[in-house]
Amino acid sequence: TSNPASYSAALLWARICKECGQPHDSQDSHLYEYQDEVDDELVCHICLQPLLRPMDTPCGHTYCFLCLSNFLKEQDFCPVDRQRLQLHQCRPSSLLVRNLLDKLTVLCPHYEECQQQMQRCELQPHLHNRCPVFRRLREEAEKRKRPAWNELKGRKSDGESPGDAKQPAVLSRNPTRDQPEPGLINPAYEESEDDNTPLRSSLVAEANMVELLREEPEEELGIRIVGGKDTPLGNIVIQEIVRDSLAARDGRLAPGDHILEVNDISLASVPHTRAIAVLRQPSLLRLTVMQEKGFKTREPRHSQSTVLQVMLTKSQRSEPLGIKLIRKSDESGVFILDLLSGGLAAKDGKLRNNDKVLAINGHDLRHGTPEIAAQIIQASEMRVNFVVMRPAETQEDGGSSREGQHSRAARRAPEPQYFRRHTTYMKDPPGGFSSQEMTVSLKKEPRLSLGITIAGGRDCRSRLPIYITSVQPVGCLHRDGTIKRGDVLLSINGVDLTQLTYNEAVSALKAQTAQSQVVLRVIQTLFEETEEDTEAVSRDELDPLDDPRDSTLNWTPLWTRWLGLPSHMHWCRDIVLQKTNNESWGFSIVGGYEESHGQQPFFIKTIVPGTPAHFDGRLKCGDEIVAVNGATTVGMNNSSLIPMLKLQKNKVTLTVVSWPGSLV
Repeated sequence: TSNPASYSAALLWARICKECGQPHDSQDSHLYEYQDEVDDELVCHICLQPLLRPMDTPCGHTYCFLCLSNFLKEQDFCPVDRQRLQLHQCRPSSLLVRNLLDKLTVLCPHYEECQQQMQRCELQPHLHNRCPVFRRLREEAEKRKRPAWNELKGRKSDGESPGDAKQPAVLSRNPTRDQPEPGLINPAYEESEDDNTPLRSSLVAEANMVELLREEPEEELGIRIVGGKDTPLGNIVIQEIVRDSLAARDGRLAPGDHILEVNDISLASVPHTRAIAVLRQPSLLRLTVMQEKGFKTREPRHSQSTVLQVMLTKSQRSEPLGIKLIRKSDESGVFILDLLSGGLAAKDGKLRNNDKVLAINGHDLRHGTPEIAAQIIQASEMRVNFVVMRPAETQEDGGSSREGQHSRAARRAPEPQYFRRHTTYMKDPPGGFSSQEMTVSLKKEPRLSLGITIAGGRDCRSRLPIYITSVQPVGCLHRDGTIKRGDVLLSINGVDLTQLTYNEAVSALKAQTAQSQVVLRVIQTLFEETEEDTEAVSRDELDPLDDPRDSTLNWTPLWTRWLGLPSHMHWCRDIVLQKTNNESWGFSIVGGYEESHGQQPFFIKTIVPGTPAHFDGRLKCGDEIVAVNGATTVGMNNSSLIPMLKLQKNKVTLTVVSWPGSLV
């Protein structure tokens, strides 16, 4: 049943800005109480307040980012000299200007109680780490609310009206009082039956607004998404953040976030392709996301990792800290590689090698880069405030203790071929998805190209089959019209292509193209589309030469294309999760048997921060679970799988099939 009151509580806390501490709408500027007169050169010509996220126009004027973007929604000129202007022509102001603005002195919004004033850039870390009033507000909000996930359910029952779909489903904490929605299995959210455990499953989730501006209209956001109302997941969920992308540089989005709205368009009940079209709008995107913050526990957890705050104080502003920062190939974010002997950080002694840097001076670096971190450090005053995460076991310990099984060091050993193998689990695709096998036989001139380009191969990261990325408008295959972009290649002239690497497949195609007769076998995946979806799909499905914006080299199929593939084309991997106490595994699942939709595969819908599934790092939202401890999940319903997962006290083996999310 819906509980709008709980949802309102979550959104009320969401309205309190986490940066300035004042309640305001996300599209409005931050509110600060400045202590001193501010130079006119640092004041926005639109709001007449000190600049926030200053943007320079080509004609030499400077405005707050929000003021300018809101103005340019209605007008197409500079407010001062009325020269023609578009937002993508503007650039962020110089670091010098931003530093001057960061130094402005402001009062804490709760000054009456906490009596603190500080530089503007230090207000956010003050609120989150030191302000007693802000902490109290946050704790009250977390007590009041339960995770008010908008539409956190599997398939909606046929009896629901469209109006009901907009109300959030609230997860019950008492399984005996409320049965879960059909199709929703939540091992992550089960409360332990042992009241003595320090790990109560009090899940903390927040609704937040994130604004992203494409510098160029065609620029990718750099997120991969899964889900949609036409899939068992229901919601649109971020599967992955692409390194060095717009979303990664911004740093506020994370894998597992559910996107509820984009520019006031609800994604709660739209199909996958429609969500792609909305997210590809070439403008400022205002995303409402529900973000997991993990479990609020009675006692700090030491079995996984520890979050520490370290303040380094320089003797003079230009003094180096003596820290070497790196990125890692297997995990996003910034890590400490080394502390230079005799340097400030080494003398302080609190930071260590391999610490993950979560934030510096309040700037979120969970998906940041060493370059951004260095910029923040260089721009800092005398004090540099680090928030770092440290695995419970250091690399030197080698993970020999039971807790050591969680250490990042132990997991970074290369996985031979990702422990992947051809699946032996036979199952049907999700409802609404299917495939058909086709054979095309052509006579052609020897040496004449087939006119197709391909991608995939069993050596690529996702172990994808070989698929067609373009059919050129010259050549026999285009004239025949049967083969289309996105089709999976099975064989050419009887030569099996399904087990080959990319280079082996290219060689095989070239060798067979020399023949005068070519027989191609392909699989085309199908998914049900309503008429409203067709327009959304069209950009993705256009022939590359008709759409110069779409490079054939970069074209990748949508996540939904892979769902229809027959199971004999799947490759799977075994993921072993381990834990040392009564905590949750940390993931939720949708799928299983439902009367209205028959047998659906089980999919990972949520991964909770601070849990075994999260720290292991291999499970992704949208992964399909085909077996648990070697037993197939085909034919299982909710009431069979929940006990199976709960019975595994310290170790569980999940066999999963993972497809890359759609890139936007």
